[in-house]
Amino acid sequence: MTPIREPLLKPTAIRDLRPTQITIGMREVAEKRQQWREKSAHEGRDFLARHMIPVVMGPKARPYLIDHHHLARALHEEGVELVLTTVVSDLSHLEKDAFWVVLDNRSWMHPFDDTGSRCGYSEIPKSVVHLTDDPFRSLAGALRRAGGFSKDSTPFSEFLWADYLRRHIKRSTVEKNFEHALALALDASKTHDTNYLPGWCGPIQEE
Repeated sequence: MTPIREPLLKPTAIRDLRPTQITIGMREVAEKRQQWREKSAHEGRDFLARHMIPVVMGPKARPYLIDHHHLARALHEEGVELVLTTVVSDLSHLEKDAFWVVLDNRSWMHPFDDTGSRCGYSEIPKSVVHLTDDPFRSLAGALRRAGGFSKDSTPFSEFLWADYLRRHIKRSTVEKNFEHALALALDASKTHDTNYLPGWCGPIQEE
């Protein structure tokens, strides 16, 4: 019988975590900050234990985030210094260019800016502090929580929804009247125009 290998957990400084994407939704960060404030006094340690951060070890043995960018940024802004990380893959032996190609082809990175344009690997910031705001990523997160689509295992599924929303809702609407933008997004999410997106849960027409 093959023994079950437990994940190796390692306390890691948030300042040492390297992002694998360019943007986040700052509304999402604000919600996670509030969640932490509600938990930290009495169950902060348990909260961190339940939210292990997956990383890939890259060149110079640096840990690269492949999920939970919003949480890492939120905890940093709340003054948390250490988080528990679990190593998904050790690619520290690779040259930098090869490392990024592997991450890209394994869907462990998302090098797109806040206009939805693909950027070079060098545009990815070296710290969660420098992740930039994409309001459509916040809108996609709010849309999922409102039932517009379901959580899905497709990598960066919220960003795929954000890209759709970016093409159909004005950025000024999202920035100035978020609730109205969310109502527009909810309407769009139930149409067949969005049925190619991960987690779509619109009505099915029976024949």
